[in-house]
Order: sequence, then structure tokens, then C-alpha cells
Amino acid sequence: MKVLAVDPGEKRIGLAVSDPTGTIARPLRVIKHQAREEDAKLIVAAALEEDAQMIVVGQPLDSDGEVGPQARKSQRLAEAIAMETDLPIHLWDESGTTRAAVQSRIALGTSRKKRRGHLDDLAASILLQDFLIRNEDLLHHEDRPDE
Repeated sequence: MKVLAVDPGEKRIGLAVSDPTGTIARPLRVIKHQAREEDAKLIVAAALEEDAQMIVVGQPLDSDGEVGPQARKSQRLAEAIAMETDLPIHLWDESGTTRAAVQSRIALGTSRKKRRGHLDDLAASILLQDFLIRNEDLLHHEDRPDE
């Protein structure tokens, strides 16, 4: 199952997509935040363009795992996306994905100057990879024969 991930931000929204087997995530693109409804339309268009069967929206929970102001913005974006498509939408804790994106660039030996660019699509791919690993059964249940 192909999945599109969304890493919402104040200025930019990172998108990532999985391979058709729902195993490997890769950065897709960054879109500039406009208005929630416009963002939702662009996200759904990307999902359709990529033949995704599911959309995962990053939701930054606080240190106690609770929903705060930023997480509520993600919920409202997920609701706007749901108004544009019948695809299943899942909220997923994205806490730390931007930090992980920076760390991965450091580990790859990327120079400090080149690390200053936008990491939103890379953060989305990290969020998506985490979702894919932790939800393998959900994503591959149709691959199993009926019992």
C-alpha cells in the first residue's frame, strides 16, 4: 500500500511517499503553506498523483504525549484533507522528526552550509518511515489470504 505523509509547518509543508509495498519512505516535495483548505487540496492532488491509498499527517504531541496547540492545527489540517478525499487519514506523532532530519544530514557528512536548507520533506520521510515500521500489519493486511 502506497502512503503519502504530511509534515505540516507554519511556513512549509513537507511531503513524503512510500514505495508501492509500503516499506520504504522517500522525500517527495515541499509546498508553501497558504490556507488550510488550499493546503488540503494540494496534499490530496499529490496523493492522487502518487497513487497513494492512505495519508498520514504528522501531529506534534507534547512531552507528555498530549495534544497541544500545534497538534490541534494538524488535526484541523487532517479534517480539511478528509473533506477533499475518501482516502483514509491517520494522525501520527511527529515529535522530533525535524531534529532527526538534521541529525541524518550530519551523519551523511553534509556541510553546515548545505544543512541550512529546508528539511520539511526529509522530516516527512522520517515520520513516514516510523509509521510504516510501526504499522506493518495495518498496511499489509490485504496481502494475506483469508483464513
